[in-house]
Amino acid sequence: MRGKNMGSNWVGAKLALFIGDPLVVIERDDRPGLTWPGAWDFPGGGREAGETPLGCALRETREELSLIISPEAVTWGRPYLNSIDETVWFFAARLPTVRGNEIALGDEGQSWAYMSTAEYLGHTNAIHPFKTRLTDYLSGIDSAEFEFNVGGEGPPHI
Repeated sequence: MRGKNMGSNWVGAKLALFIGDPLVVIERDDRPGLTWPGAWDFPGGGREAGETPLGCALRETREELSLIISPEAVTWGRPYLNSIDETVWFFAARLPTVRGNEIALGDEGQSWAYMSTAEYLGHTNAIHPFKTRLTDYLSGIDSAEFEFNVGGEGPPHI
């Protein structure tokens, strides 16, 4: 799954993180100018120079939830187009329940919580594009190739 770099044409990445059965979600800050203020979000964010999409998602998860996740724990990922036609990545990983003891909210977000997939998918304050991407993962849509290593050019995004 990690045989190809995905090039440099992407802007950010998110991670649907399961700790045992539930998802870990972050309540976004609620301030003027922020996209989806106060909504329930997944860890992730914008790309930093030299990162791969997976590297971005794992760095953001460490910064936002204080969790260090091995790249091998991430078993699914796909690129998507956001609302302004930029490529963003969406990944999924599952960790054992005990890893929840390590979670500590970073300096972004109002709070974090566990939420079942059904609760997230039905929540009026969950981010709609992420509901669709989570549904793709849960319904068995094929994963795209991705890797953790930095750099290189690769195939075009789908």
